Amino acid sequence: MFLKLIALIFFILLSACSPDAPNKSSAAEKPASANTHKKIEYHNDYQIGVYTSSAWGFNTNSYWIEGPDGVVLIDTQFLPSAANEAVDIAESVTGKKVVLAIVLHANPDKFNGTATLKARGIKVVSSKQVVALIPQVDKKRREWFYDRYKPDYPEKLVLPDVMWDKTQEFDAAGLHFKAYVIRGAVSDAHVLISLDGHLFVGDLVANKYHAWLELGKSKQWLERLEEIRRFAHANVIHPGRGYAMASETLLTQQEDYLKFINKTLTDFYTGGKITEEDEKGVIDAIVKQYPDYGFAVFLNMGIPAEWEQKRAKDHEKIM
Repeated sequence: MFLKLIALIFFILLSACSPDAPNKSSAAEKPASANTHKKIEYHNDYQIGVYTSSAWGFNTNSYWIEGPDGVVLIDTQFLPSAANEAVDIAESVTGKKVVLAIVLHANPDKFNGTATLKARGIKVVSSKQVVALIPQVDKKRREWFYDRYKPDYPEKLVLPDVMWDKTQEFDAAGLHFKAYVIRGAVSDAHVLISLDGHLFVGDLVANKYHAWLELGKSKQWLERLEEIRRFAHANVIHPGRGYAMASETLLTQQEDYLKFINKTLTDFYTGGKITEEDEKGVIDAIVKQYPDYGFAVFLNMGIPAEWEQKRAKDHEKIM
C-alpha cells in the first residue's frame, strides 16, 4: 500500500510538471489558466456552469447552479485555492452569491474546500451518512497529502453540516431540488442531487477517467448505477470528472468499464494474493482497452482492492 501511495504521488508530480498543470511551487497561487470553467445556458429559470481544477487538483469538477436567488455549488474541490476560485468565477459570471454548497461523498476532492467556503459565509451541507465518514477519510488522506500540498491543503478538518438522513426534496437559491441519499460504491455513502432532469453524481460516473476503486466495491457500484437508471429519471448526468452527457450514454459507458474490469480480474485471478505480475497484467489490459482515459494511476490502488474482494468472497464460500 505504501508503494502504491508513492506511485500515486509520483504521478501527481509528473502531472504537475506537464504544460497542462501547475508545478508544486505554483499550486498555492493556482493560476486561472490551469483550470477551466464553462457556462451552460438553459431556457428555464436556472443556468449551470462547471469549474474543473487542474491535474494538481485531480481534474475535479465543481458545478454551480444559478437560480433566481443565488447560486448552489456542487462539491467543494480538493485544494482550498481551487474552492475559492470556483466560487469567485461562479459569482463573477452570475453576479449572484453562492448561498449553498453540497458535498456528494466522502472523498477529499469533494469535501476539502468546506472550511474555505464556510469562512466566506457559505453554508456547506451533506447527508448524515456522508458526514459521518469524513473524519476517518480525512485522517488517512491527510497522512498521504498534507506535506505534499501545503500550504494549499486544509490546516484542519471542518465538517459540512448535516442536511439529510434520507432521500428528500429541498429548496435553495429559489430552485427546487431532490437529494437522493444512497448506499456505497466509490465511498461508503453518497448523495445525488437532481434538478429538472439534471443529475449530479460525483465520482459514481467519470467520463473518460479511470475509476477510484479503493474500496473494491465495483459490484455495489454497478448496483448503484442500475438504481440511478431506475429512480432518478435523469436526462443529463454531470460527472465528478469529465464532461456532462446524456444520462443513458454515461451510465452505459460506466457500466461497460466496470464490467470490463471485473472480466479482466476474473481472467487473471488465481485465488491467491495478488502478485506484481498479476497486477501489471490486469492494469495493462485495462489501459489498453481504455487508452484515452485519464488517471490510470488510480488503478494502482483499485485493482489490488478488487482482487482482495474476490478473495474475501472465496473465503466466505468455504466457511
